[in-house]
Amino acid sequence: MTVDFHTHTFPQRIAAAAIAKMQLDCHSAAFTEGTAQALRSSMEQADIQCSVVLPVATNPEKVHSINTVSAAESGSGLVYFGCIHPNMENAPAELEYIASLGLKGIKLHPVYQGVDLDDRRYLDILKKAAELDLIVVTHAGDDIGFPGVVRCSPEILRRALDKVGNVKLVLAHMGGWRNWDRVASLLADTGVYLDTSFSLGAITPIDSHYAPQELSLMGTEEFCALVRSFGAERVLFGTDSPWADQAQALSDIRALPLSEQEKSAILGKNACHLLKFN
Repeated sequence: MTVDFHTHTFPQRIAAAAIAKMQLDCHSAAFTEGTAQALRSSMEQADIQCSVVLPVATNPEKVHSINTVSAAESGSGLVYFGCIHPNMENAPAELEYIASLGLKGIKLHPVYQGVDLDDRRYLDILKKAAELDLIVVTHAGDDIGFPGVVRCSPEILRRALDKVGNVKLVLAHMGGWRNWDRVASLLADTGVYLDTSFSLGAITPIDSHYAPQELSLMGTEEFCALVRSFGAERVLFGTDSPWADQAQALSDIRALPLSEQEKSAILGKNACHLLKFN
């Protein structure tokens, strides 16, 4: 089974507006309409059997309803995670609600949520998630839509991990978007996972905002070195769909000079183990 561990969808009624705004903010192209139906169509074309959908809470008041909808929407190849916001009045109770719904994990986004990951509020969330055996996926590194704002650098991550101990933590964008030079030295000796989303290849621009040299992401040699620093057993295939083409991202991983065993682990076996699929 091929599993994309990092995707996003929007409700049908707001998808078009959300995609249009985010494309302008990021100056980069979306590859689907951003709906669950569009994601399933993309998965079928790419021969991906399962996608993990990661909702991002930008408003504490909307968290509970998003989690309720996420539980209802899961199925037919889509595994929705829950969300949480560090400024919620009772985040531990909401995490218990997430677990009671049968959701397998949560998504954090320190940049969108305006809090550093080593802040006490996030540390309490991480500890409670570990207690409930929830997977935590966090945005890591810079963010294409917020240049210069880094709330989850490798250094911040290291401080947080030293305080919370064992937690099932997945660091998006190979451990730190545009911070890749420090990921291995600071985090390889921890138990974290990396996802491959929006890290290999290049940004697809919609205008002339980026200089040509700014479009490049990780090259093959740098990417494979980071995989081997952590071990392929701790790397999860992810695309950040709709912000990447799933079929192309899958092809990019398959073209890497890694062993077939390593590719198989990255493309699905690791995810199936983490998600506790039979």
